[in-house]
Amino acid sequence: MILFGTIVNGLAIVAGALIGSRLTRLSKGMQETVMKAIGLAVLILGLDMAMEGNEFLLVIFSLAFGGILGERWNIEGKLNGVGQWMERKWKKEEGSSIAEGFIASTLLFVVGAMAIIGALDSGFRQDHSVLLTKAVLDGFTSVIFAATLGIGVLFSAVPVVLYQGGIAIAATWIVRFIPESQLDLVISEITAVGGLMIIGIGLNLLGVPKIRIANLLPAILLIVVFVFFKSWLF
Repeated sequence: MILFGTIVNGLAIVAGALIGSRLTRLSKGMQETVMKAIGLAVLILGLDMAMEGNEFLLVIFSLAFGGILGERWNIEGKLNGVGQWMERKWKKEEGSSIAEGFIASTLLFVVGAMAIIGALDSGFRQDHSVLLTKAVLDGFTSVIFAATLGIGVLFSAVPVVLYQGGIAIAATWIVRFIPESQLDLVISEITAVGGLMIIGIGLNLLGVPKIRIANLLPAILLIVVFVFFKSWLF
């Protein structure tokens, strides 16, 4: 089953969020400390991913032009709108953080090497080991996120399943047209772009002046275009 790993990943996020949302004994100080600790860990993860790329100029161009497109399309504003609609729908008390939890967890769970590589493995070889490992990590993370940011973390399972499931399904026919060496190059550069975006998420969690990470999402598509364009030229 091509989508087995993706479905397990989504269920792990939902289960973790439900557990975390019931952990009401975390004081504000404890929540802040936990979030800062997660922020530091996310920074290290992002740095490790960012070092995977070999075409740094392409990464810069992708982020620059991706940021322009993201700002023009107001991706973060639209994601905030979805989160705020959920907040109104659930009629949470004033000061709830559904929108923040939805955006932060969605970006963290979606923008990463494991999401891409795991989904490709599921599609290419029916090997779900990477996504099952990611499911464990995302499940534990969603417990902490939900305990500190609220039930909005639960809804991040939807874009995670759509994103990873789409890649897995597409991978079943992509392999027919792209040489494996070319595919490895694309994955490494996507990982580098995603790593820099994850560094931004870590900085946001640490309370550094807000970076609109969602508006950089088009960079993931642009890096693919740039890699193929460079290969075609040279």
